[in-house]
Amino acid sequence: ETGRLALYLLGLRATCPPPEPGPQRSLVTWLKYYLEEDWAGSRRHGHPLTSYYQYSLGVLALCIHRKRVREEVIRRLLVAEQHGRFGHAGGSATDTEAVAALAFACLERERLVGARLAAELRAATRGVRRRMVEAQGQDGFFGNVYSTPWAMQVFIATNTCQTQPAYGRAMAALLENLDAFTTAATMAQVLPVLHGRSYLDIASMRCWEELGTLTAIGPEPPSEMPGNKVVQLVVECPKPRCPRHRLYDQLVPAPAGASLLDVLRVAAAQGHHNFTFDTQDTPQGPFLSRVLGLEAQQRKRSYWQLLTAPNTSLQMGVADYRPRDGETLILRLSEW
Repeated sequence: ETGRLALYLLGLRATCPPPEPGPQRSLVTWLKYYLEEDWAGSRRHGHPLTSYYQYSLGVLALCIHRKRVREEVIRRLLVAEQHGRFGHAGGSATDTEAVAALAFACLERERLVGARLAAELRAATRGVRRRMVEAQGQDGFFGNVYSTPWAMQVFIATNTCQTQPAYGRAMAALLENLDAFTTAATMAQVLPVLHGRSYLDIASMRCWEELGTLTAIGPEPPSEMPGNKVVQLVVECPKPRCPRHRLYDQLVPAPAGASLLDVLRVAAAQGHHNFTFDTQDTPQGPFLSRVLGLEAQQRKRSYWQLLTAPNTSLQMGVADYRPRDGETLILRLSEW
């Protein structure tokens, strides 16, 4: 639970908790423990048990709380960045690179490392920024719509957003696609950017100057769209794990405004085709964990990849993506 605990500690610090260090100190201690346990997987696999993204979040959260960690813990992440180990099949590594760069920038800013290591971290952060600019898409995004706020936070944290044209293009693209951010976790990534801030600013918040203006509101129910649509739903599993590559291929009728999750529910209700699936709740919304009895297992670095035919990865989760009428959607068991 490295990433989940790290996000919780970042959120806790941002909400200016009462000055009672006991509970926070305990959580920070647990995060240090999880980081060590997470890395234990490297002895067999050469990577953390969770992912470099979660590991980077852990280092960042400890830095925001101004907690020192062993140099080896930092160097594990630095070496992975220097050797390009953040990428995975079928997706962008932009979000992982950005979170790692934020952790590096934080460690340098808070002076939690020595001068030599600080210089290495600064050089790594510059390299991440340069690669982001070089890889910026024609649509203005760094990676995709969800990794873009993370990348923009790197420019903000290193005071380079005003001098980098790529940042302006990304902001324009972001403002045109704010409706993609519908979960608490994704909103938490984009809101600081819209105010010209990064997560590093949490460390220097003056809590006694913060006004308690937060009020709870209920989510607005999605508006119903008239009509219906038909979606081609395909399930694929690679050989040799599955003798048959294509396990499911059926037309699924659904309401016009249905999400992919709604389409899966309709497919499961069509009992004669024996379609089954399970989801797991995460901070980013429901995560597709099992399809047709085949489970995505983190220890095997497998996950259910969501694609639209022929081979385009979806940028949204199952609860957020709304398929078009006649679209072919593919659930593919993949490795990262």
